[in-house]
This record gives sequence, C-alpha cells and structure tokens, in this order.
Amino acid sequence: MKINIRIGKLAMEAELNDTPTAKKVAEALPIKTSFDTWGEEIYFSIPVTASADKTAREVVEVGDLGYWPPGKAFCIFFGQTPASRPGKIMPASAVNMIGKVLGDATQFKTVMHEKSVLLEAR
Repeated sequence: MKINIRIGKLAMEAELNDTPTAKKVAEALPIKTSFDTWGEEIYFSIPVTASADKTAREVVEVGDLGYWPPGKAFCIFFGQTPASRPGKIMPASAVNMIGKVLGDATQFKTVMHEKSVLLEAR
C-alpha cells in the first residue's frame, strides 16, 4: 500500500509492506499528530499495538519505516541516531520493518523543526 507522509512543505511517498503490523498501520490511517526526533529519526505514537515480529531489526537503512513496539511508535529513519555506530543506523531497540520511503529520505532533515506529521493513504 502506498502512503503519503507530509511534514510542513515536504510530501514524501512511501510504501507499506504486506505484514500484519503494516496492515494495522494502514487501517489506522489517516494519522495526524505531533512528532519527536532522535538524531536523524522522526518518530511518533500511533494508535496501533503490535509485538516484535519476524521482521524486527536492530539495524536499519536510510528510508526505512519501522514500528517500535515499546512506544507504539511509527519511525522514519533518514540518518544516524544516538545509538548508531559508524556505518550502522540503529534504533533505540528492535523495530518491526513496515515499509520504505520512495525517494530521498534525507529530505526529512529539512523539516525536523516542524510540529506535526500527516500520514495518509494514497
């Protein structure tokens, strides 16, 4: 499923995976909420509850979309986090892989000062 992620003037297309967690996220759309940043990661709580699954990873790539079970959070990865090591982008703990940004995810660096995010189906 394709979605749009809008923060300020930035609108990025992304695709959700065909996994149980990603399907729960799709069912919760649209979501408009405030967000926080952690290094070069944008994250925000969403009305989805899921446990770690077989897709869960402790190392991610630029553009990955993850669901962080402890915080019930949607995560957008676009660079190093405080937990990262050289050459490895690392979330606070394992995230379920739920999708990927289609395009240059590093553009999220330009909207980290904004206040809210909108996730919507395409």
